[in-house]
Amino acid sequence: MNIKLWILGFLTTVIAYAGITLLHMIFPVKRMKGYVKHEKTGEVLNYRINGIMVLPASILIWFGLGFFDIVRYDWLYQVRWPGLVSAIIIGLIFSFILVLKAPSTGKPFLADFWFGRIWNPQIGNGFIDAKMWLYLIGAVMLQLNALSFAAHHLQTMVDWNSAANSGFWHTILNSRINTGFLLGVAMTTWFCWDYLIFERVHLYTYDLFAERVGFKLGFGCLTFYPYFYAISLWCTVNLPNPSHPIWLTILFACVFLFGWIFTRGANLQKYIFKVAPNKNFLWMKPEVLTDGKHSLLTSGYWGASRHINYLGEIIQAIAVALAAGYPGVWQVWLYPVYYIGLLFSRQADDDKICKIKYGELWDSYKKKVKYRIIPFIW
Repeated sequence: MNIKLWILGFLTTVIAYAGITLLHMIFPVKRMKGYVKHEKTGEVLNYRINGIMVLPASILIWFGLGFFDIVRYDWLYQVRWPGLVSAIIIGLIFSFILVLKAPSTGKPFLADFWFGRIWNPQIGNGFIDAKMWLYLIGAVMLQLNALSFAAHHLQTMVDWNSAANSGFWHTILNSRINTGFLLGVAMTTWFCWDYLIFERVHLYTYDLFAERVGFKLGFGCLTFYPYFYAISLWCTVNLPNPSHPIWLTILFACVFLFGWIFTRGANLQKYIFKVAPNKNFLWMKPEVLTDGKHSLLTSGYWGASRHINYLGEIIQAIAVALAAGYPGVWQVWLYPVYYIGLLFSRQADDDKICKIKYGELWDSYKKKVKYRIIPFIW
């Protein structure tokens, strides 16, 4: 890759992040109050939610640039390495700025740098919320990367010059297209759209109330999320169809959906309980343990395990690793292994936080809901 391409690739990530931010700033929004309170004033924080508009707009821009031959459809694949380097530098700069501008928490600098010093930084009373902006950048860029990788796979595996002579469908059917790889792209696409369709639900999730903004979240969303989450696509984009039976591809799709039912169902049930405690979620009537001050949900998903949503995310990651049909390519397993390490450790941290917050009520809850993540096992 020549110097010019490296420079263009480096600038591509900068331009993409700036463009996504601009769309977030100018598009109509749904203004919402969240669950988290300002650490000094005690007031519930305000948010501007418009990810479900920013994502399709970004895809249309990507498609338009390709359609009019301004930028190749697979450009993000072609410049993936300088794009990653750019994302690394952006993530580091963001993390250093946000940490250095805030007073120390009293912990060593490396701990402050990793976990952050500020809980919920915002600009203009929620005009831009750092955490929601970070996740928006990560989700949209991951989607664009996935689409670019899909475009490269199709361009590589199909002899488009023969399509005019042999016929379009004949060429497609006799190509080396890996339908499993495209399934992995579809799973990644589902993941991104699902997050932004239910963006409001994530105002009530762990990251928003339990984590500060430092390297872990800043670098994680600006660099790790849009690039590492596509690791299985990176490793299999140039591999042909492994000729697995179609039922196996369908099975992997079903495994992904099974995991999604756990993740999205659990998060939605908790969200409904937070905003309307007496309202049924689907057919599930809310059952709670309460000490008069706090209430903990013990029915439905949240009666099966204390973090069944984590189980769903791990299952989805395993399905993504399997989708392309190359389980022997060890790199595809980095994604689910990462999720296992992240979520199992997060569960332990969350237990400590809940013990401090709920006290004896949490002990009673653990006796009623015995399993941490995997029902009947652990």
